[in-house]
Amino acid sequence: MSELITAELVDLDLSAETKDAAARSLAERMAAHGRVTDLEGFLADVAAREAQMPTGLDGGIGIPHCRSAHVTEPTLAFGRSASGIDFGAPDGPADLIFLIAAPAGGDADHLSVLSTLARQLMDESFTGALRSATEPVRTAALIRGDAPAEEPSVRAPEEDARPGTAPETAPGTAPEAPETTPDTAPKSPAPPAAPFRIVAITCCPTGIAHTYMAAESLEKAGQAAGVEVSVETQGSAGFKRLDPQLVAAADGVIFAHDVEVREKERFAGKPTVDVGVKAGINRPAELIAEVRQKAERGEVSAPAPATAPMDKDAATGDGFATRLRTWLMTGVSYMVPFVAAGGLLIALAFAIGGYTINKAPSVAHHFLWAESTSWAALLFQIGSVAFGFLVPVLAGFIAYGMADRPGLVPGFVGGAVALTINAGFLGGLIAGLLAGAVVRAIQRVGIPPVLRGIMPVVVIPLISSAVVGFLMFLVIGKPVAALQKGLTDWLSGLTGANAIILGVILGLMMCFDLGGPLNKVAYAFAVGGLANPNEGSLKVMAAVMAAGMVPPLAMALATTVRGRLFTKAERENGKAAWVLGASFITEGAIPFAAADPLRVIPAAMAGGAVTGALSMAFGCTLRAPHGGIFVVPLIGRPFVYLLAVAAGTGVSAALVVLLKGLRKTQRTRTAASPADDEAGAEATAPA
Repeated sequence: MSELITAELVDLDLSAETKDAAARSLAERMAAHGRVTDLEGFLADVAAREAQMPTGLDGGIGIPHCRSAHVTEPTLAFGRSASGIDFGAPDGPADLIFLIAAPAGGDADHLSVLSTLARQLMDESFTGALRSATEPVRTAALIRGDAPAEEPSVRAPEEDARPGTAPETAPGTAPEAPETTPDTAPKSPAPPAAPFRIVAITCCPTGIAHTYMAAESLEKAGQAAGVEVSVETQGSAGFKRLDPQLVAAADGVIFAHDVEVREKERFAGKPTVDVGVKAGINRPAELIAEVRQKAERGEVSAPAPATAPMDKDAATGDGFATRLRTWLMTGVSYMVPFVAAGGLLIALAFAIGGYTINKAPSVAHHFLWAESTSWAALLFQIGSVAFGFLVPVLAGFIAYGMADRPGLVPGFVGGAVALTINAGFLGGLIAGLLAGAVVRAIQRVGIPPVLRGIMPVVVIPLISSAVVGFLMFLVIGKPVAALQKGLTDWLSGLTGANAIILGVILGLMMCFDLGGPLNKVAYAFAVGGLANPNEGSLKVMAAVMAAGMVPPLAMALATTVRGRLFTKAERENGKAAWVLGASFITEGAIPFAAADPLRVIPAAMAGGAVTGALSMAFGCTLRAPHGGIFVVPLIGRPFVYLLAVAAGTGVSAALVVLLKGLRKTQRTRTAASPADDEAGAEATAPA
C-alpha cells in the first residue's frame, strides 16, 4: 500500500487561478502516478461534491474532496498558491489546497489518516509550517506526520525572568515560606462545580474532511470555554457510538451535519443546536454558547418517536408545503428503482416478444428454454411483479418520511388497498399521507412507560393499519378510484391542443430544476401512468423523457459550437453531457446551471417546452420509463421523436449562446466605458 502523499504529489507553486483548474492540476499528478484511473470521471465526482457545499475554510484553506470509483487508493495532493484561489470561504481565497481522493469503498486505515489530516488543519503551527516549506519532500513528510511542524526552540534563561515572577532560589535551598497568622491561614478550597457537558455529532456528505475538522474545532472551543465536549464523528470509516452513559449525562447536544445523523433518537429530550457542518468549523464557540443558553432556558428537543427521518434535516421554519414536498419526494425516490427495474424488464420483453407478450401464460406452468417468446414472457412477468410494488412502495415510504419506521406497515397496507380498489397512483399518494398522519397522531398520545416498548412493534402497526384500511376501503377509496379513472380516461382522449399544452407544461417542469422536486413530480406523473398503460399515458411518458434529455444535450451542443463563451471546465463537462443527455440523465446540465442559472435555466425550459409539445403533437409513445436513445426501438414513431428532441436541443443551445453572448458584449462595453469617459473629459477640458 503506497504512502498517502509523496513529494511528486506536492506543488509548491500552484499556478491555477480557479478551483476547477486547481483540482485538475492536482488530479493530473494523481493520474500520472496511477492513483486515479479516469481523470475526467474523477473530476466530475469532485465537481459534484463541490456543488453540494463549498469546500473553502477560514484561514486560507481549500479542501476539494470526494469518494470516487476512479480512485485506486486513498490519496492526497497538495498545492500552494501565491495569489490565492476562491473556494467559497467567508474570509477570502485559499492558498493551501488539499485535494483528497478516496475510493468508493475506501479502507478504514487510510480514511483515518485523512481524518487526522483534517484535524491538523485546525492547528496554526501546522498550516504555518506548510506556508514556509521550501521543499516538496519535507512538505509531504509534514502532511504525513513524519516531520514536526516546527523545530523545538531553546528558551534563553533570561526569558524566565518575566515581570511578576518569583526569583529562582539557589540550588539545594528551599524557598522561604511566607509568614501566616490565624487570619491569613489558608482555607480549604470549595469543591469545583461540575463542568457543562456537551455531546456532538459531526458528519458531511463524504465523511472525509469536514466531519473531522468540525470535531476538532468543537473540542478546542470547548477546552477554551471550560466545557467538556465529546464528539462522535460519523465518517467514511464508520462511527463509534458515544457511551450511552456519556449521552445520558450530557447537558446539551450539538449536531453539525450536512447528511442525516444516524441514530439521532439517542439524543432526544436534551437542549439541542442543529446546524450545518461548516458552522461547527467556523463558529464553534457560538454553538457552545447557544446550547448553554438553551439549557438555561430549559429548551429541549422533542421526544424521538415524534421525529420523522425526513423532518430531521428540515429547518425549524419550514412550512407545511415544504415538508409535504419532502414527504412526497421521499416516496418517489424509493419508488424509482422499482420503476427502472420493472419498466426496463417490461420494455425488453416487448422488444423480444412483441406487444402481445402480455397475454402469454404464466412461465411457472409453461416455459420452453429454446423459445425466445418464453424468455420474453419471463422478463415481462418479472417486470410486472416489480411494477406491482410501485404503489405500495410509494405509499409506504411517504409514510416513512412522515413518521419513521412505524409508518411503513400502514403505508404499505394502504398502498396495497389502493391497488385492490383500482385507486392507482393517486390512491397510493393519499394512502401514504393518511398512514403518516395516523401514526403521528398516535405517537402524540401519552403512553405509560410500561407500554412504550411494544408501541412501535405491536400497538402502532395494529391501530394505524386498521384505521388506514378502513378509510381506504370504505370512506375515501372509491372517490379516489373514480378520480384516477377520470384522469386515465382524460389521458386516453388527449388530442390536439390539449395534448400540446400538457406537453409544454411537462417540458417546463422537467427542465426547471434539472432533477429537483418539479422534475421528479413530472416524472412520477408519467411513471404512474405506466402502471395502467393506454395511448395517452404512453404519450406522456414519451414527452417527459424527451424533454428531460434536452438540457444536457443543449449544453453539450452550445459548448461545441461556441466554446469561447464557456470556461475550460464547462467545455470538459460539455463532452460528458452528450452521453448524459442521450441517456436521459437531466442532471448532466446542473454544472452549467449552477454557474449561470439566469441564462441556462430559461434556455433549458424553452427547449424542453418545444420538445414536449412536439412529442405530444407527433403522437409519439414510449413503453419504457427510462433509457434515452437506447430504448428507441420501444418508441412509437421514433424518427419524429428524435426530431422533437433535436428541435428542443437546438432551441436551448441557440438561446444560451445568445444570452451568454449578450452578457459578454455588455461586459466589454462596461469595461470600455471608463476609458471613453476619461477621453471625453480630456476633450472637453478648457485650454
